[in-house]
Amino acid sequence: MDPISVILVDDHQIVRQGLFYTLNPNPLFSVIGEASTGSETLELVKSTHPDIIVLDFKLPDMTGAELCQRILKLSPKTIVLILTAYFEHDLINTCLRAGARGYLIKDAKQLDLPKQLLAAYQGHVILDPRAADALTEMIHQQEQSICALSLRELDVIHLISQGLTNREIALELQLTENTIKGYIKQIFVKLGARNRVEAVSMAHKRGFL
Repeated sequence: MDPISVILVDDHQIVRQGLFYTLNPNPLFSVIGEASTGSETLELVKSTHPDIIVLDFKLPDMTGAELCQRILKLSPKTIVLILTAYFEHDLINTCLRAGARGYLIKDAKQLDLPKQLLAAYQGHVILDPRAADALTEMIHQQEQSICALSLRELDVIHLISQGLTNREIALELQLTENTIKGYIKQIFVKLGARNRVEAVSMAHKRGFL
C-alpha cells in the first residue's frame, strides 16, 4: 500500500515541525506539504489531493470550519482532522457539520497522531475524549431545552418566527387569542426572553427553529 499522504496546517511553524517529526519516521505516512494559512492550504489541495489534512481551527485568514468546507469542495475524498487547543462544544459541532472527520486536542500526553490518523483513514470518526465530553454535554443541553417547551409552545414559536401576530397564530392553531397570549408568556419565561425578537433569537440558538 502506498503511504497515506498528509498535509499539516498550522500557523505556528514549531507545531508543524513537531507533527512532522511525529509522522515522518512512520512508513505508513508521507507528509507531502505544510501550510500556515487557508489560502496556502487550498493551493496545496488543488495540486496534491491528499488523503488527510491535519488542520488547526484558528488560522490568520479563515476558520478551520470554513476551510474544511472549501477543502472538501476541491477534494471530496480528503479526510480533514481538526487539531486545536480549543474544545468548546460550539466549535466541535461547527467543525463536524462542516465535514471534519475528527476533532483532536493539542496535548502531547493524550495525542497519538499516527494511530488516530490511521483510524480516520480506515473510516472512523476521531474525537478526543474531552471533545467527546463537550459534544455530549451540548446534546444533553439541547435535549433539555427541547423538553422545556411543549409541542404546542413549539408550534407557537415557529409561527412567531414567521412574523404572525397573536390573532393570526390563534386562527392558524384554532385557539383563542388569550390562549396564545398565555403560551407566549410561558415561552418567554422558559427561554428567558423579554420580547418576541429575543424569543426567536434564543429559540434559534437552542435548536428549536
